[in-house]
Amino acid sequence: MNDAVPTTTPQEIAPETWLIPNMYPAGPDGFIAVNTMLIRGAEPVIVDTGCPIHKELWKEKVFSLVDPEDVRWIFLSHDDGDHTGSLLDALEMCPNATLICNFFIVERLGLEYDLPLDRMCWLQPGESFDAGDRTLHLFKPPIFDGPTTRGLYDAKTAAMWIVDSFAHVVPGEEALYDVRAVPQDLYDETFPMFNSLISPWHQWLDPAVYSRHLDDVEGLGLLTVASAHGSVHTGPAIHDAFERVRRMAGQPINPGPGPDALEQMLAEIAAAESAPDATAPDPVPAG
Repeated sequence: MNDAVPTTTPQEIAPETWLIPNMYPAGPDGFIAVNTMLIRGAEPVIVDTGCPIHKELWKEKVFSLVDPEDVRWIFLSHDDGDHTGSLLDALEMCPNATLICNFFIVERLGLEYDLPLDRMCWLQPGESFDAGDRTLHLFKPPIFDGPTTRGLYDAKTAAMWIVDSFAHVVPGEEALYDVRAVPQDLYDETFPMFNSLISPWHQWLDPAVYSRHLDDVEGLGLLTVASAHGSVHTGPAIHDAFERVRRMAGQPINPGPGPDALEQMLAEIAAAESAPDATAPDPVPAG
């Protein structure tokens, strides 16, 4: 990984609710977040498990906040690799935890992992589970790139895990913790690009039907919204993000970088490798 990647630390974003942040280079001046979340209540809940390249960092951050023996739930939003990177480690380290997933997650992950069926609870959007001092509700996020995806809403704190929705590039560590620290032009440019890349189906949406879904999600009454690949949104920024997604319905997809960008990256890498004492730039991740 690039040594220039900022060092991140867990941040309490709502009462007993912690963002577990990590970052990955996205060009010379920006980064993509690879976040997860921890709810440290009466029955602690790990929310997603990050990506493989951050495995040791992820475990260090999560278990600096909670004893693995105390974890009662591991919520897996979906089966993409950047959400399952430490899943097996978490199951092994947290022997008292039940895995909240669903049938299709297990079917898809079964091609790679041998998961313990006797430690699972299968839940779908619209269902909920009791975590002792709070009830956590599952819902279908506004934007998603996998069919198994469910978000998580905590009615006690009005905090939401919106999974892959609201993705965008950040300029540094502080911007992960508060979207207001992101330069407006960077947000305006990268929010539509990344949200389109992970949900190209938005081009076929009926705006009226989609708007009703967004109304239902936003109408839960949100104070804090955390994203796997973007900043923490609070206050007016929450409604603004929903409106940006709302406008995507029926619009052409953003194709993202193409062959010209690849050629430029390869040329920059070759130039860096031929220069004395130079380090090749990190590639831009696909999304």
